[in-house]
Amino acid sequence: MNTTQSPFLLLLIIIFITFQSQILKSNSQQQYVNNNQLDCNNHPNTNGFLCNGNTSSCPAYLTFRSSPPSYNTPPGIAFLLNSSPSEIAHLNNISDVDPIPANRLVVVPVLCSCTQPQNQTKGAQRYYQHNANYTIKVQGETYFSMANNTYQGLTTCRAMMAQNPIDFGNLHVHDQLTVPLMCACPTAQQAKKYGAKYLVSYLVTPGDDISQIANMFGADMQSVLDANELKVSDTIYPSTPILVPIKSVPTQIKLPSPPPTPSPPPLNPNPTITPTGSGGSSKKWVYLGVGIGAGVLVISLCSFFFWFCILRPSKKPVSTEQGEGKGHKKDPESAEYTPRPASYSSSQIQNAKSRSVDLDGFKGAIGSLTIYKFSEVEKATAKFSKFNGDDAAIKILKGSVPNDEINLLKHINHLNIIRLSGYCIHEGNTYLVYEFAEKGSLDDWLFGQQKHQSEDGSLSLPILGWKQRVQIACNVADALNYLHSYVNPPYIHKNLKSSNVLLDSSYRAKITNFGLARTIQDEDENGVFHLTKHVVGTHGYLAPEYMENGIVTPKLDVFAFGVVLLELLSGKPAVRPSGNNKGGADDLLFVVIRNVFEGEDVREKLMEFMDYNLRRKYPLDLAYSMAELAYKCVHRDMSSRPSMSEVSMILSKIYSSSLDWDPSDELANSSSLSHSR
Repeated sequence: MNTTQSPFLLLLIIIFITFQSQILKSNSQQQYVNNNQLDCNNHPNTNGFLCNGNTSSCPAYLTFRSSPPSYNTPPGIAFLLNSSPSEIAHLNNISDVDPIPANRLVVVPVLCSCTQPQNQTKGAQRYYQHNANYTIKVQGETYFSMANNTYQGLTTCRAMMAQNPIDFGNLHVHDQLTVPLMCACPTAQQAKKYGAKYLVSYLVTPGDDISQIANMFGADMQSVLDANELKVSDTIYPSTPILVPIKSVPTQIKLPSPPPTPSPPPLNPNPTITPTGSGGSSKKWVYLGVGIGAGVLVISLCSFFFWFCILRPSKKPVSTEQGEGKGHKKDPESAEYTPRPASYSSSQIQNAKSRSVDLDGFKGAIGSLTIYKFSEVEKATAKFSKFNGDDAAIKILKGSVPNDEINLLKHINHLNIIRLSGYCIHEGNTYLVYEFAEKGSLDDWLFGQQKHQSEDGSLSLPILGWKQRVQIACNVADALNYLHSYVNPPYIHKNLKSSNVLLDSSYRAKITNFGLARTIQDEDENGVFHLTKHVVGTHGYLAPEYMENGIVTPKLDVFAFGVVLLELLSGKPAVRPSGNNKGGADDLLFVVIRNVFEGEDVREKLMEFMDYNLRRKYPLDLAYSMAELAYKCVHRDMSSRPSMSEVSMILSKIYSSSLDWDPSDELANSSSLSHSR
């Protein structure tokens, strides 16, 4: 061999070995799906985990959140995921028959195998998976909804499409599908470096980070990062699988502890340390005497002000009869929140008081609210004939005061619920002062375009884009979920509609008008829900069980929310007069969406249903999922509707994916989708 060629050949060998080692290293782990699982057509890394482990099959573990009513027992979860009920019960130390609390983490043992998707040619890339079987139960289910909702992200719509011969546009009730669940076997590197014997496919939940996930299973944090080709600074998304290498069967899971309840602060935050003995004891008696004296003084002052402001006879008694018709304008929609800005300055409202507080039952409801002077409210609004500024909004009520609404609003604090800051009572009228939503009501943005046309016919009011609409839907869902699940006692809004959804300067939605709100009453011991004969509300938003039988449950709000969701998607109002001859039935939006999903050519009909003003600038798959959610919300059977917590979770996934969506790609994607059908 020529000696001059030896260094060159040696260099080639080194480069080859290095390149080969890098390939082996890169293939020794799995690429994180990075929230691409919501895209059914692109991102090949959502097909599954590569077959790169030591063995072609191995025992593995999945995580699943208990989901009533069908998948909240070991047999139900085992049926869905093709596992063993007794092994699930034993592994999680639970009964094999009793229901599991909703959203509880369940570890599911499975057999993971290296498999080639059915719709791919021989020799193509193979993936690890554990196959389950699923039969479509409701018309309108899609690969997207099954992957992300039913299976909670343990599979992807792309993987399901690759595994099944049925085109996504031809899915029907009773179709039987193969569901490839994402699992994997440990690689040689994971076994050697970290002692890994199994891999857990853990589904991320909001607030999780890699450190918490590793600690949950007693794993090394770096092993979790390596297994998913992640860095510490990378973002992980809810309902996406993270592989966790573990050394033993996961029987002891360390679930994150809830944050500790803060202890009340000490009475004296800066105590003075005194030595023990007679000196310290004498000072205690001095402090006690001063405290008693101060308490007597405070009680005396409170008693005086109570007599002066409340009990002292008024020279001019006020009654509801006196207050009516005294020259003040009556709000024609007194049962509605009418956004009317008033330019209050801090000097005008600071320490303002009113003495005309003598309506029965009202004093207890407004203990923590600001009491405004009527003269200041009148001045700020130019005697209610002209409203300037954008700091507050006035709701004017005649006669009786909605104590339920005030009691509710003064106790809640949520970003997506309009805030009540104060009130004024004058001559029998009640003036409620709310925060002002600068952008007005949602219905004006969706249906008020003709009111804002310029002379040349162009629209001066901007169109709400796709991401704005999804954000608004998430905001409203969060507010209702808060009312249903986190307020004590829980409340039903009962009057949700697009005119009761207001938008602030950032287009953040806030629900308002709680005049019909009522506390939730659970079903009694006989399983009978609360009934009412006084059915009130707005045509087009009322659930059938409420109109027909007066049944009041949280599903009443779910139905109305579904209609608002349809309005956001279609740009059409809940009710439109029929175009037929006089006397024809109105076109109801919740009936239209049923016609879209209950039949064939669903996607074509959905594209016609969508708001023309969006100009097809929306991700069709996400729009489909959102429309499907609305369709479920307006289901005829209230037990078939999802809860607001489920709705909120699904919309958060859609919104998260929408943030990564590029509008410029949609035209090409829509074209490819139409050709694939």
